[in-house]
Amino acid sequence: MRRVVTMLAAVVVALPLASATAFAAPAQGPVFVDGQAQPVFDPTDIVRDNLWVTAPVDSDRDGKDDLVHVEVVRPRATEQGLKVPVVYQASPYYAGGNDVPNHDVDVELNVPTRGHGGHHGADERLAAAVGPNPQITWRYESYFIARGFAVVYGESLGTGQSTGCPTSGGRNETIGAKSVVDWLNGRARGQDAAGAPLAAKWSSGKVGMMGVSYNGTLPNAVATTGVRGLEAIVPIAAISSWYDYYRADGAVVAPGTFQGEDLDVLAKYVYTRADREICKPVIDEIEKQQDRVTGDYSAFWNERNYLKDVGNVRAAVLEVHGLNDWNVKDTHANQWYEAIKRVGVPHKIWWHQAGHADPYNLRKDEWLVALNRWFTRFLYGVRNGVEKEPHATIQREDMSWVDEAEWPAPGTSPASLFPGAGGSARGPLTQSQTHRPVIESLTDDSSIHAETLADAPSSPNRLAYTTGVTKTPVRLSGKATVDLRVSFTRPAANVTALLVDRGPDGKSKIVTRGWTDPQNRISPWITTPVTPGRKYPVEVGFEPKDYVFAAGHTIEFVLLSSDFDYTLRPKPGAGISLDLSRTEVHLPIVGGQKALRGAL
Repeated sequence: MRRVVTMLAAVVVALPLASATAFAAPAQGPVFVDGQAQPVFDPTDIVRDNLWVTAPVDSDRDGKDDLVHVEVVRPRATEQGLKVPVVYQASPYYAGGNDVPNHDVDVELNVPTRGHGGHHGADERLAAAVGPNPQITWRYESYFIARGFAVVYGESLGTGQSTGCPTSGGRNETIGAKSVVDWLNGRARGQDAAGAPLAAKWSSGKVGMMGVSYNGTLPNAVATTGVRGLEAIVPIAAISSWYDYYRADGAVVAPGTFQGEDLDVLAKYVYTRADREICKPVIDEIEKQQDRVTGDYSAFWNERNYLKDVGNVRAAVLEVHGLNDWNVKDTHANQWYEAIKRVGVPHKIWWHQAGHADPYNLRKDEWLVALNRWFTRFLYGVRNGVEKEPHATIQREDMSWVDEAEWPAPGTSPASLFPGAGGSARGPLTQSQTHRPVIESLTDDSSIHAETLADAPSSPNRLAYTTGVTKTPVRLSGKATVDLRVSFTRPAANVTALLVDRGPDGKSKIVTRGWTDPQNRISPWITTPVTPGRKYPVEVGFEPKDYVFAAGHTIEFVLLSSDFDYTLRPKPGAGISLDLSRTEVHLPIVGGQKALRGAL
């Protein structure tokens, strides 16, 4: 039997379930069935408010506090005293974007330059570019309004009708987005277009933030302020540290398909406020401080690292990420989720097989149920038990979905593989380490794609090592690494590592990859010179994955230097020599070394 609940002064009342198309909002407020808010409000019977919220920051340096443009969409019942929680999306994309040239990546290492390329285009940017001041909307708007939530849109500083400057993850953007949560709780000033004060008297003060890409990153940022009233966030394909979006252990690395983009390019892209001059000095400073020369971590990047402040998070986190997202790579979801688990707030992760995508496009019905239950629990306080359910939902390679207790998968532990002689063609990759010194070498050619190098039967431009055919499936769950002992013919080189799945038909897939700058082998903060000919220990971290190597397949480790699609691309010729006796691939395998031994 279904239980129907309404929120009326904490009284539980039995009511019939309203149909999805017959909107007859009960006077006492929203209706809940089986832990979900029901569509009992007419999503066309709404009130729209247009206002500006004062943020306590002056990022455009005009001597005045910045103003965040906000649009509110709420059920008309809020005019009769109903107080509702808010689903809030902050975004720099509502006013579209500018055509901005990217940096040139066909350069020698440690020599920055400017070039041209395509602008970055996250999922929801160009869809909003329909005029200078369009009415903001969202595919989720009617869904939430019908279920008794207000929807609030906030334009990031320096974009659309907001003042201030865009700084690609800077502190001012966090403060700007946070100020809207403060306004919804009566702690910040709001005003209409005429300057008259405007308060959110209809707001219950309970706020959930969600969005995709940059729109999903801002919820992470605001949550780390510990702002009161932010009860839940749903970061989808979201960044957890901007350094890891544009760098990898000192290497200048691009988001997938956007070679040459960097923080300054993104800031210029979203700089859509009416004043086209005031923010140019701010963005010029970003270009200087981002450091495409050394790629070092710095205080500039640390400001944009939300992980350092994760201890402040109070909000319940429902995280969503694509296992094939090479734009906002899986590092972001993995390290954010691991940090959130340590904090101890309610948490859940959804992994899907798509790339940089909203699960609305993949599993709409099930996704909306999960999303509804999350916000119903933490914004309306309905005890539906969602926080006690399995913490991980994963889409497998055959597109089926499974729920698991946690992620990485329970029972995962490290397993090791070691390369053997023959990497110019394909050497062995076994569970036995070679103890006699064996040195193999490659020569960089940045013009060749990684996929081509991985598939070549032999090549002087990469080293490849392969296991035997697996007898049983092998599941990778988490972050793999490889410890290398390498020397270089030049004082600067890229280092790229791949894990490849090769099927019985010879077809391959790069499961994961990783990059590093050996000059940052000690710390991403510090460039330490490389002496040609000297051996160095270098660790490369692969992008975290949850992946099953099917029975009958092989697991391959491939080492190359430059990665055409991701790293800077110097002229060919840099050499890397690998000491096989001091090289070890570490894989997070469900069942650990025992499971890997049984499969091989």
